Amino acid sequence: MKRPCKFDIARIIGRIPYRIALAGGWIDQPFVSRHNPDPPGSMVVVQIEPNFRVMDRAGFATGTREVALRLWKGRLPSRPPAVLVRELYEAENRGKAEPSGSQDMIGLIYPGINRLDYDFAANGGVFPVHIESLNDAQIARWLEEVLYVLPVAPRPDGYNPLGIKNLDPKWIARLGRSGRDCFEAIRNRDLAALGASMNECMLCWEKILPHVVRHPTIKVDLVGLLRVYQKRYAGAMYSGCGGGYLFVVSDEPVPGAFKVNIRIAGSAANT
Repeated sequence: MKRPCKFDIARIIGRIPYRIALAGGWIDQPFVSRHNPDPPGSMVVVQIEPNFRVMDRAGFATGTREVALRLWKGRLPSRPPAVLVRELYEAENRGKAEPSGSQDMIGLIYPGINRLDYDFAANGGVFPVHIESLNDAQIARWLEEVLYVLPVAPRPDGYNPLGIKNLDPKWIARLGRSGRDCFEAIRNRDLAALGASMNECMLCWEKILPHVVRHPTIKVDLVGLLRVYQKRYAGAMYSGCGGGYLFVVSDEPVPGAFKVNIRIAGSAANT
């Protein structure tokens, strides 16, 4: 969805889009999806235009994007997106003991609002068994209108979200369902259901990987902050582990927040 722009910030930050991840995150990691009794589990990623510089270490896949900028010289190549996803996955994760999940790559490469379905029995859970995309302009505009973004703080140095893993199949099944619910809520433009799916995702994160929001290196009361916004608005969740940004869904303005522009198929954010 192209917007008028008086300046070309993409000349400085690069023309490859950013991505945000909504409900269901972590189900793309095989160490999680292998315990899902109700596969496939789903998560939602949304491609956004690069019209502002995102904080590093804040859950917007900026590390993966930096690899993509170097690999493809600043622009997405005109090749099938599934091929690009695997190419970028290999480039970023070669030799890594704890590889990034493929949702990072997919969100940067696939336009629109995407539901990614992960099943450990297929592709070892590394890549989704199915991707469903919404590139409807009215749906994208609706999500732009109700999604507010509040800067909180980047992940601190020395932080690792994987110190405690409570891989309870019951909670992992709920995590995967939160992604499905999130996608359907967006498809139906249902604010209450969208907020509920985000709140559910955060509850699952707290149960499965408690260091996502509580860790000795985190100085911000992430849980307290989250609860305030969840009580006041339809729903809220963090952009990633350790804080980053807080996503709030609301039908009224959220003080201090800004909005993003969703890039759908046919727009020109990467040209």
